Amino acid sequence: MNISKKKTISVIVTATFAGLVIALGIFYPAPLQGQVNPPKYEIDPYWPKPLPNGWVNGWIGGVCVDARDHVFIVDRRNLTDNEKEAGHPAPPVIEFDSEGNVVNSWGDPDVVPIWQHGCYVDYENNVWLAGARDGIVQKYTHDGSKLLLQIGKSKVFDSSDGTVDGRALNSSHTLLFRPAGVAVDRSNGDIYISDGYGNSRVVVFDRNGKYLRQWGRQGSSAEGEAGEAGAFMQVVHCITIGNDGLVYVCDRQGDRVQVFDMMGNFKRNIWVRTGSEHLPDRGGTVMWVGFSPDPSQRFMYIASEHNDQVHILDHSTGQILSSFGRGVGHFPGQFDQPHGIAVDSAGNVYVAENRGKRIQKFRIVGQ
Repeated sequence: MNISKKKTISVIVTATFAGLVIALGIFYPAPLQGQVNPPKYEIDPYWPKPLPNGWVNGWIGGVCVDARDHVFIVDRRNLTDNEKEAGHPAPPVIEFDSEGNVVNSWGDPDVVPIWQHGCYVDYENNVWLAGARDGIVQKYTHDGSKLLLQIGKSKVFDSSDGTVDGRALNSSHTLLFRPAGVAVDRSNGDIYISDGYGNSRVVVFDRNGKYLRQWGRQGSSAEGEAGEAGAFMQVVHCITIGNDGLVYVCDRQGDRVQVFDMMGNFKRNIWVRTGSEHLPDRGGTVMWVGFSPDPSQRFMYIASEHNDQVHILDHSTGQILSSFGRGVGHFPGQFDQPHGIAVDSAGNVYVAENRGKRIQKFRIVGQ
């Protein structure tokens, strides 16, 4: 075969392969200079194991992981009439081991928050719950046997008339409005709350529940577009403290994570502009934030309602490296309103779905 024929065949084969790659939707982008390669994930369809006693989940308001890689979910118990006829409401809090077996469940429906929104396990192994409809944050022992602390008064709100329908004041030292998330500073036990719906602030209490400070306010669309510090679009949806000692706050409809130091001094924005062209974004791209388990927390995980996906970001640059989850749906690996996210010590990612009424586990399969 002469050289000309060889070149012709080579071109044909290359073009055919390229066409096949495009047709199959397989795309390997050229790595950017200095870009970090993120982990790859696949759904674990056998996690968790079937629930006992005919339990049926309502909307799952949040997920958190303890030091033993036990996974907690908080259930809103809002079943349909048909679901109540076919089964029984699951307990407010369910604890799974790493294999997906139920190892504990607890929560008095008349005492725990009405509309549970996020959970958190602190450095002392206590479990925290936020109540987005009754204005309280609660701290429990790990097994749920004892309520250790409550911030706020149930169904009394930081508003002009004390009701959920009043004008949010964003100012009380004892009351909350509709808190969405909580995080605890392991160095001194200070409690950081994203407060949340109605109010537009981060509020900080000491370990005994005494008010210390706050920051944040409701921002305008123009301020959101400009990335104004401390101006939240609508919902201050989550809060977490990184290993770097910074506070990461979900500006949900602002499509960004706002980063502060412990005193509330603004550090930077981490944008997730994969949603609406203009702000506020109706669904929002920043529902919840998690970090990879390495000491530097090299990767950030962002649950996006707008895209029904989890985005993996380079923590240092804020660049979106990859995503997983296949849009809205109810088959394994698909999402219907991913609402909370947690990462265990092996880097497995757990996603709590609100409307989807389930928890899904994604395991690392490569880098």
